Amino acid sequence: MTTVKRTQTHSIDIAYIAQRSRWLPLVVLPAAVVLLGAGWRPWLLMWALAVAIYLGLKWLTLADCREAGWAPRSRVLGYLLLWPGMAGQPFFGGPPALRPRPGEWAIAVAKTALGLLLVYGVAARVAVFSQRAAGWVGMLGIVLALHFGLFHVLALVWRSAGVAVRPIMNAPLRAASLGEFWGQRWNLGFRDLAHAHVFRPLARKLGAVGATLAAYAVSGVVHDVVISGPARAGCGLPTLYFLLQGCGVLLEHSPAGRRFGLGRGAVGRLFTAIVTIAPLAMLFHRPFVERIVLPMLSEIGAR
Repeated sequence: MTTVKRTQTHSIDIAYIAQRSRWLPLVVLPAAVVLLGAGWRPWLLMWALAVAIYLGLKWLTLADCREAGWAPRSRVLGYLLLWPGMAGQPFFGGPPALRPRPGEWAIAVAKTALGLLLVYGVAARVAVFSQRAAGWVGMLGIVLALHFGLFHVLALVWRSAGVAVRPIMNAPLRAASLGEFWGQRWNLGFRDLAHAHVFRPLARKLGAVGATLAAYAVSGVVHDVVISGPARAGCGLPTLYFLLQGCGVLLEHSPAGRRFGLGRGAVGRLFTAIVTIAPLAMLFHRPFVERIVLPMLSEIGAR
C-alpha cells in the first residue's frame, strides 16, 4: 500500500506541474534550441527544433489528462517519450487493447524496411542523375520508415502492453476526400492536438470556417519553424501550403463542392491527390531540400 501511494503521489506531482506550466515548455524548449544551436549543422537544428516542439506539445496534452495524476510514473513517462500520439486517454484510463496479430507486425516491419531501403539504397542511385530527386526519395524514405513504420511498431508494442493506441498514420491512401485525409488518416497525433487546442476553442469565436483556417495556419507555422527556419529560406511557403489545404477542405464542404462530388468517390480521391501532392514543393521547398535534406543524407551515409 505504501508503494502504491508513493507511486501515485509522484504521478500526481507530474500531472499537477503539467497543469501549472502547460505552455512553458512549448516556449522555452524551442527558444533554447535556437539559442544553443546557432552553430549547429542545419539538419541537426531541424531535428532539434522538431523534438523540442514535440516535447512542448506533449507536455501540453499531458496537462489536459487529469487521469494522468493517478497513472504510474512509467506510464506517464512512456506517454511523453515513447509515443508520438497526442491523445492521452488510451494511456490513462482507456479500454483494454486488442493484442496485435502477427500480420500487423509484419506490415509495420516491412514499412520500416522499405523506408530504409529508399534512404540507403535508392537515393544514392537516383543521385547519379539528379541531386534534388535523390533528396525527395530520401525524404519519402524517412517518412515511410519513421511515421509509417517505426511509429506503427511502437503502436503494436503499446497494444501488447495493454494500451489501446492507434497508429498515427491510418492508411492515408484510402482517403476518399481531403477532409478525411487530414482529419482521419494523416498524422492523427497533430490532428487531435489541433482540434482540441485550436479548432474547438476558436470555433465559438470565429465559426467553423475561421477555426478551420486557423488550425491549418498553426500547422503551417509549426512546419515553417522546423523547415524554413533551419534552411534560412522559403519562409511562409509551408504555411501557405497548409492554408491551401484548409481552403480545399472548405471548398470540398461548400455547396459547389458537394454538387461536383469533391468529397466522395473517384472525384474526391482525385481532388485529394491534386490538392495534397501538386503544391508539395511549397512545403518541402528547394532550399530545404538542398540545405537540409541532401547534407543530412550525405552525413548519415545515404548518398
